[in-house]
Amino acid sequence: MIKNLTNKFLILSLLLLIAVTEGHTDEVAKRDFALKDFCPQGFGIDEDGLCRLKTLYQFYSSTQGRGVGGTQTSLPAHRDGFTPQQIDLGRYLFFDPILSSSKTVSCATCHRPEKGFTDGLAVSRGPNGVRGMRSAPSLWNSAFLTTFNWDASANSYEQQVQTPLFSELEMNNSPQQLLADLRQNDTYRQLFNVTFVDGITLKNIYTALAAFQSSLISLNSRYDQYAHGNHDALSKEEVEGLNVFRSFVARCSECHTPPLFTNNQVAVIGVPEIDNRPFDIGAENTFDLRKLRGGFKVPTLRNISSTAPYMHRGNFSTLREATEFYNKGRGHAIPENNHLYIHWHITSPDLQDNEIDLLVTFMKSLSDERFMPELPTEVPSGLSIEIVTDYKHKSTGSFNTALNH
Repeated sequence: MIKNLTNKFLILSLLLLIAVTEGHTDEVAKRDFALKDFCPQGFGIDEDGLCRLKTLYQFYSSTQGRGVGGTQTSLPAHRDGFTPQQIDLGRYLFFDPILSSSKTVSCATCHRPEKGFTDGLAVSRGPNGVRGMRSAPSLWNSAFLTTFNWDASANSYEQQVQTPLFSELEMNNSPQQLLADLRQNDTYRQLFNVTFVDGITLKNIYTALAAFQSSLISLNSRYDQYAHGNHDALSKEEVEGLNVFRSFVARCSECHTPPLFTNNQVAVIGVPEIDNRPFDIGAENTFDLRKLRGGFKVPTLRNISSTAPYMHRGNFSTLREATEFYNKGRGHAIPENNHLYIHWHITSPDLQDNEIDLLVTFMKSLSDERFMPELPTEVPSGLSIEIVTDYKHKSTGSFNTALNH
């Protein structure tokens, strides 16, 4: 009898040890994925506990330089006002393949940090290598956008994010499966519960992803340092390239307007198709306007040296090739049997080779990844992620143009 009692005591002790260990493991897991209670770099927290962007551009009230390349001009309205926890939860979701049906594709698959939040492909690929329709646009400074996607088919982050999540060509998930997967994960339940009063809902998933993407701010390049008064920030060749960029001959700045280097509009420029693919009508489908046939959003030039290949179909592998396309004249590459209303700013500038080189040199000065978010080494789902963390941020100088509080 004593032996039986001893055995029972040992079994109970072992079960208690296992329970304590499992509880400790859960606590460690929750602690490892505890959400930040402070804002990302470049943001300050207001009296309501919300993160607000802080930048020297907010000290400018002038908008007169827009369209002609003025330097000290103010920024347009932007999206901010998320809590630190919403931003950080969105960061984990962004890198977690649990959002896809195959559990192999995350937002970061097509928006890789080391490639300027693009993927380096002419056309992105989804689950099992399924080929998409267009290239992945950069997410830097997307907080300033009023429309999203190459064809301007979404009017908010929350609307846009549903396209990749539920498209057969991208993450191929369904709302029901997405909710089920996240709700079955103990860590995500805990993280959502501390972030949102109603826990895991589709709306809250979209909000968290919007919060993270709105924190990707790039406004501290050497160009910005030059614009704010440090005239030693750019080389002689870069300043000459800026002058070409702003000129009424090249007219680059009329669409790629500083300080964001996009005017957030749709433009028809007559980019050719690749691989004999059907002609992409672009924004014509969004707005049901024939004059926008072949029209696409003007992309930002911020961090442009990291985002090759260029155009919505990745037509050009180098920045110089993309620049030469504009120099060849209005409508020279319109696909056969298509009549397009080419944007009137696209003329025939007839730039010399050295002027094209100067433009490329200047555009490379727009690189700034100083506020790259912390890249996770693991995600709450436990699924495998592939993140490059050992590359050098393309930003130099110490003139801080996006204020960090």
